[in-house]
Amino acid sequence: MLGAELDGISYVQRLCAELERTSQADLRNWSDLLYSAWETGRFAYIFGNGGSGTTASHMAEDLGKSTLRSADLHDETRKRLKVLSLTDNVGWIMAVGNDVAYEDIFVQQLMNYGQRGDLVIAISGSGNSPNVLRAVDWANRHGLVTFGLTGYDGGKLKTIQQHGLHVQLHDMGMVESIHLGLFHWVLNDVFARINGEGRYCST
Repeated sequence: MLGAELDGISYVQRLCAELERTSQADLRNWSDLLYSAWETGRFAYIFGNGGSGTTASHMAEDLGKSTLRSADLHDETRKRLKVLSLTDNVGWIMAVGNDVAYEDIFVQQLMNYGQRGDLVIAISGSGNSPNVLRAVDWANRHGLVTFGLTGYDGGKLKTIQQHGLHVQLHDMGMVESIHLGLFHWVLNDVFARINGEGRYCST
């Protein structure tokens, strides 16, 4: 754990250095895929384990609510981004984990919900979580678009995903922080595009 070795200043400096190494093309592609899902009316499904599971919940909440202006939240005609975190249906997850296999907790949900052209965002710091890999494999074979968020060496997820953003760093905490930190730029960028604000303003 880097935080056990570095003092606060050194940790922040290292975090800044790792952020600067992030692929800007991959970051922009992440935003492009989410905007395309909104534009075409496709669903976006997000999932991961542990800290990445709560990141999936955070991303889904922000994308569901914060891609609209506050004034538009009561507008029943306003087009919205369809987004679900597959980590949030606890009863279903426990039932599948207990009665089928823990490796199937995400793929079973995708089998119910997923349609060709939908977007899957799979988060795995190691890139080797079996339940994440099984869901991404199914999505690839059924015409969904897959995007992986990985750390360490990327693991198997980096080899089977169609798109992705990789944080090449062997520290889970910092990898998870970078994933969520960069997401907030993606969220803001998608918001600006949907609402014609900021650099996307037409006036």
